Amino acid sequence: MRIALLTYSTKPRGGVVHTLALAEALADLGAAVDVWTLARDGDTAFFRAVDPRVGVRAVPFPPVEDEEVGERIVRSIAVLRDAFAAERASYDVVHAQDCISANAALPCVRTIHHLDQFTTPQLAACHERAVVEPIARICVSAAVAAEVEAGWGLVPTVIPNGVAAERFSAGAADTAGRGRWRERIGGRYLLALGGIEPRKGSIDLLEAHALLVAREPAMADVRLVFGGGETLFDYRDYRAAFEARAAELGTAPVVLGPVADDELPALVGEAAALGFVSTKEGFGLAAMEGLAAGVPVVARDLPVLREVFADTVAYADGVPAIADALGVALTTPPTPAAGRDLAARYTWRAAAEAHLGFYRGLAIRP
Repeated sequence: MRIALLTYSTKPRGGVVHTLALAEALADLGAAVDVWTLARDGDTAFFRAVDPRVGVRAVPFPPVEDEEVGERIVRSIAVLRDAFAAERASYDVVHAQDCISANAALPCVRTIHHLDQFTTPQLAACHERAVVEPIARICVSAAVAAEVEAGWGLVPTVIPNGVAAERFSAGAADTAGRGRWRERIGGRYLLALGGIEPRKGSIDLLEAHALLVAREPAMADVRLVFGGGETLFDYRDYRAAFEARAAELGTAPVVLGPVADDELPALVGEAAALGFVSTKEGFGLAAMEGLAAGVPVVARDLPVLREVFADTVAYADGVPAIADALGVALTTPPTPAAGRDLAARYTWRAAAEAHLGFYRGLAIRP
């Protein structure tokens, strides 16, 4: 079976991490897999090395000065579509992992990781087509599948994510790597993975951390750290609001930006806690990586996270409750065994086997 997986970026976003891990697990099972992507900013490869059995097709996507978000989305779709069209007939399965690559590859299979609400007209149209027009849909959680069914009357197949649990448990054991992060940041820290974005609830976490420090002076040494953050979208206004709010609160969070892939597990492993307060999620891969490293996780109280994590994380909704949960996680962290066991159960091999079964089922559908 020859499979094309498509994603919109080479950067370490959750959907891209998913795409590469799935591609490698499919190759382990004997499938021939190519990953197609847009290569921005002169990139020629992904943010990490990819198993050589997986083909990488990085389509050049040069920057255009003063390009609006909507224009960039339209151009992204067109560039990827034009490059892929010449070779799509050679694939048995075409599977897109986001709305941009789905619009470029239709008709295709689509994984709907989570649903968004966009105000940019081109993005809203991209999102709608990528839900309605694929030939089949996968969701990584039952909660998101239920949203799709409620909103569009469509019934996706649920195939949970995998997680590289052993990689993050090794990060927890990497005393040298953890020490470098502790020295760089200057002591204990609360970690958030991802950019400064509305969906990530970045300002809520900023305010919760500031409230915790104000209420409990013993927490004054706990820094707030954001790692990651590459995106195709424009969050400049939100980032400006974040910085203005930090100044009002008199706090100085550490914003690392993109973190080298080989340094990420130790960054997670050294964290005193992981704040995962997104307003929308499809599965919660970053939180699962935190559990694999034995780090206590405070998550926003969302149905999807209740489904995936059960009682292995602390839930909170609203800034005061998040601050309370962070205080508990930092002072009396739970025993990590349950979280580590949960993370170890979500393997990429199981996800790949389920995908192959799904792909074979497509061939016999009327």
